[in-house]
Amino acid sequence: MALKRITAAEAARFVKNGDNVGLSGFTPAGTPKAVTHEIGIMARELHEKGQEFQINLFTGASTGDSCDGILSREQAIRFRAPYTTNEDFRAAVNRGDIAYNDVNLSCMAQELRYGFYGKLNIGILEAFDITDDGKIWVTAGVGIAPTVARLADKLIVELNAAHARCAKGLHDIYELTDPPYRREVPIYKPDDRIGKDYIQVDPSKILGVVEVNIRDEARDLTAPNEITLQIAHNVAQFLISDLKRGVIPSTFLPLQSGVGNVANAVLGALGEEPSVPPFQMYTEVIQDSVIDLLRKGHCTFGSASSLSVTLDTLDGIYDDMEFFKGKLVLRPTEISNNPEVVRRLGLIAMNTALEADIYGNVNSTHVGGTRMMNGVGGSADFTRNSFISIFSCPSEVKGGKISAIVPMCTHVDHNEHSVNVIITEQGIADLRGKSPADRAKTIIENCVHPDYKQLMWDYLKVARKGHTSHALDKAFALHKALAEKGDMRLAEF
Repeated sequence: MALKRITAAEAARFVKNGDNVGLSGFTPAGTPKAVTHEIGIMARELHEKGQEFQINLFTGASTGDSCDGILSREQAIRFRAPYTTNEDFRAAVNRGDIAYNDVNLSCMAQELRYGFYGKLNIGILEAFDITDDGKIWVTAGVGIAPTVARLADKLIVELNAAHARCAKGLHDIYELTDPPYRREVPIYKPDDRIGKDYIQVDPSKILGVVEVNIRDEARDLTAPNEITLQIAHNVAQFLISDLKRGVIPSTFLPLQSGVGNVANAVLGALGEEPSVPPFQMYTEVIQDSVIDLLRKGHCTFGSASSLSVTLDTLDGIYDDMEFFKGKLVLRPTEISNNPEVVRRLGLIAMNTALEADIYGNVNSTHVGGTRMMNGVGGSADFTRNSFISIFSCPSEVKGGKISAIVPMCTHVDHNEHSVNVIITEQGIADLRGKSPADRAKTIIENCVHPDYKQLMWDYLKVARKGHTSHALDKAFALHKALAEKGDMRLAEF
């Protein structure tokens, strides 16, 4: 029996007030776009009639404006998990209009399976192909799609012609069993495949197929500047040093890299270093720089959950798919970010910090400890379990008014026990094997901007001595100065 074709507006009408809705995708890649947009329009119409309409939304990671954006603007989200980057969503969360649970990405699918959030009513998947017997090939991002497809009472599939069918074979779909029956994940090197390239569902669950032709809402990366290039150089030099002294094996180790301009610059710098052997990636997102490294042979394989690349780069991948099928694999997030696999493979984890303190605690999510930026994402999945965990950031931002290194983080996503190295454009702080006092000295000497070094030393002078020295009444003096005077440099101890 042929699957029913419906419009995006018709599909949206299946979603009811209070429903738990799960989506495929990871970043805008692989995320449905037409149906979620129509849900936003429907929410507006219902609200204008005085009717209540809000849903609880579960995704692989961030989405695009056609999902998080319009649904936030139309007040259509009651609860949302996990990571997101949309500005309208962020503003709604910080106003208290949306209940947001910042979940580690490797945990999202299993928490749905464990029943932490109740029944999943509707799943919406983006696919480039589907068969009448329920085989679904998702597009450029997987996320939690297999779990959504299995748990949801009913499914809607966006069949997106903007993604090429030649991508069949790119995916490795594998879903974990739950305790007490869970077994090891049999991945022993990044290019191992353990599942199928499609998701199998009961076709009777599919309410309809929505045919669309919509490009991913990809974000262009800004060109690296002097600071990001220096950070990238420092990261590369640190890894080369560990390689030369035998800490990192001569064959190198697989890399994990976060999202953004610094991450792209770091990978580019590693590719340009002749002393770094060709390496593999086991990460959550593949960005443009990795595709370039694959073409040049500097990177030999990339495993991720998403192709979070620019549209031109995605077109290039599809045009040369026979080459990339042997170089790339896309997995569910609970596999791409799986702590067991991360530790087994010995990943070098490279992520970015919003702020770090002088003892090595890292804040990835909250400005001033209260205002959510994006979420923790998958950085904790990799940081805690990696061979080496590196965090990088500029030493100062906003024209020098804000120091990224502070006496005490206003929010902690990665504590000092999980952070091995902090790197800014000023230098490298290797924290391995150091006491709290030694970590503080190393970070101040190597990572703090010159405008703030004396302030950090002044703080330690007034700190109450202990295993970890702090002056609790002065620990947030820099943040207080920023709030009251507009410049952390005006802090007093």
